Amino acid sequence: MGSILVVEDEEKIARVLELELEFEGYAVTKAADGIEGLEAYRTGKWDLILLDVMLPAMSGIDLLRRIRANDPHTKVILLTAKGTVEDKVAGLDLGANDYITKPFQIEELLARIRAALRMKIVEEQVEDESLLSYGGLTLNLKTREINRNGASIDLTPREYDLLVYLLTNRRQVLTRDQILEKVWGYDFAGDTNVVDVYIRYVRKKVDIPGLPPLIHTVRGVGYVLREDQ
Repeated sequence: MGSILVVEDEEKIARVLELELEFEGYAVTKAADGIEGLEAYRTGKWDLILLDVMLPAMSGIDLLRRIRANDPHTKVILLTAKGTVEDKVAGLDLGANDYITKPFQIEELLARIRAALRMKIVEEQVEDESLLSYGGLTLNLKTREINRNGASIDLTPREYDLLVYLLTNRRQVLTRDQILEKVWGYDFAGDTNVVDVYIRYVRKKVDIPGLPPLIHTVRGVGYVLREDQ
């Protein structure tokens, strides 16, 4: 199923996560503070890290920065009591693949974990064909470098995952629910407004002025990445 590192200082929460994840078939290791988490990260091989933001010894954000300094690939989901939209966007921009607010339903967390690991599998499956290219847009799955007609494009981790999904399904009309499930990992009907928000973010960066637009809205349905409308 995969190996998961849980960095969480609240022992009761860490124990519940350990039990639930092991029941689902994951191999789980726990760390109780940021320093212990960093050591576990450096000495192990992880498919995903569940990382609490408020940690003793070293904050989750500082640990995330250290991870992302040399490792753009390991999936990281932040756990935090902060719940505002601004906090969520800031956490994602710092390099997390996802962000869930305490208290959370274990079913939702499991769904997000599955989504992150699905994206990891997609990246690994196409690793030999590391370049996704369409309409002058090129995305390197190994280096995560993105450019269009030679102009570099900088995306947050969630924007990157969204663009990978659009590119791997280019010319296919995708519903908001499809995008929500595959990129965000919700296994139930959720708020698809987040899809519209992130499509807007990616479109601003990918659809460069003077070049034909690539990301199109299909009214009443969803979105499609293609060269012509």
